[in-house]
Amino acid sequence: MIVIEPLRDKNILIITPHGSLEKADFETIANEVELALRSNGKLNGLMINIESFPGWKNFEALAAHLKFVSGHHRRIERIAVVTSRRLLRIIPAVAGLFVHPEIRLFDLKQRAPALSWLETGRL
Repeated sequence: MIVIEPLRDKNILIITPHGSLEKADFETIANEVELALRSNGKLNGLMINIESFPGWKNFEALAAHLKFVSGHHRRIERIAVVTSRRLLRIIPAVAGLFVHPEIRLFDLKQRAPALSWLETGRL
């Protein structure tokens, strides 16, 4: 299951996964992103709150994730990964090689600075 909190006034989506990611989760995220894109042409930011990476339920979920990234990454300006897991700290470096958005990692205690960065692009 995934929880999505749209901050429409800031053009930001906050995503918090609970349990293994499923195909339907990415369809839900895509719908919310498309709504923002229709209104603004781009999404200022996407915050991913993640204590630890829950993984994908199956290959169909992984394929849906890759399809979402492929279809939307050029219209998302920034991604903040908010986590306490050190292992997830490699995400920005690796993902930055393949996708448009600037990706930054923030500690769980840094949610407010992460939101500010998503909105303004400044730390």
